[in-house]
Amino acid sequence: MPTRRQVLAIGAGMAGMAGIGAPPLRAAQNWHYPDEALPHTRSFMQWPVHPKVHPDRGFLDHLQRTIARIANTIADFEPVVMLMGAQHIAGAKRHLSGAVDIWDIPTDDLWARDSGPSFVVDGAGGLALAQFNFNGWGGKQVHGNDGQIAARVAARLGLPLIDLGLVGEAGGVETDGAGTLMAHESSWINRNRNAGNKADVEALLLAQMGARKMIWAPGIAGADITDFHIDALARFAGPGRVVIQISDEIDLSDPWSVAGAQTYDILAAATDADGRALDLVVMGDPVRTRIKSDDFVASYVNYYVCNDAVICAQFGDKKADAAAQDVLQALYPQRKIVALNVDALGEVGGGIHCATHEQPKV
Repeated sequence: MPTRRQVLAIGAGMAGMAGIGAPPLRAAQNWHYPDEALPHTRSFMQWPVHPKVHPDRGFLDHLQRTIARIANTIADFEPVVMLMGAQHIAGAKRHLSGAVDIWDIPTDDLWARDSGPSFVVDGAGGLALAQFNFNGWGGKQVHGNDGQIAARVAARLGLPLIDLGLVGEAGGVETDGAGTLMAHESSWINRNRNAGNKADVEALLLAQMGARKMIWAPGIAGADITDFHIDALARFAGPGRVVIQISDEIDLSDPWSVAGAQTYDILAAATDADGRALDLVVMGDPVRTRIKSDDFVASYVNYYVCNDAVICAQFGDKKADAAAQDVLQALYPQRKIVALNVDALGEVGGGIHCATHEQPKV
């Protein structure tokens, strides 16, 4: 069973990379990517179906049930749309709550944070989609359907699609919604996505997200399919505050541990777009997880903030799970913390945030 912690090459040719070089185009309105914690109109998710991505039918069923569990839980707090091709609807309805709406927009895989619709607002009631030109994380995975989702959702909603030529994934960049971004260079300054240099890519990201300052950390190129998305390690929990998951001690033999510590040090020395030092809130790693695989991703910070709730993972380590939930409750005191067993997502290298994407309310 392939995972996102393995570099995949399963049938996807390299999609066109961004033609960076000309100055980035500015939209006519002041579009920006809002804070995830602001009110949502709905959440989008994707139904995983592609046999080249998930050849084990038994595991695919397990994965689909996990996606359904997340969707059914979010639907208790806000509307949820599940995207899938029409031929899969009857089977999916066996697992999905009647509260989950299904749209006939074909999918390959489940990673709505990366290939799903990314919404921007203008602060005056305007709504548009920012096109990230998803290319299967640099041509590593089939994405014939997933690469078209943003445009198809924009067409269905009758919304403009803003395309500055950037290639990447929304899961590879974090925003505080107030002008500051953070990302790993490995997911963006990478010729499998963008042909320009760091300054070129940074200018496009800032323009695409409506932000003023970029905080870069190196990350790790080539060690997993995403080239180390930031949202598995560190998240903004509002302007000036970052929650990051790292171990107490650096394991010099583990590149993930070393890269995580490096990101921590950079964030600890950084300031945001308004010149404030960042308040870093540390989460520990679980130790006694149900899944023991080296490729298993046990990320507490890959949580999803929806209306009135935070949907997070629990991994079977009672002490660590409880500590993570306590941190989240302190960060989001007005929201209910709902912890789910989503081990199937960890087995394929992601988490709840990776599988969801919000539509902000305007």
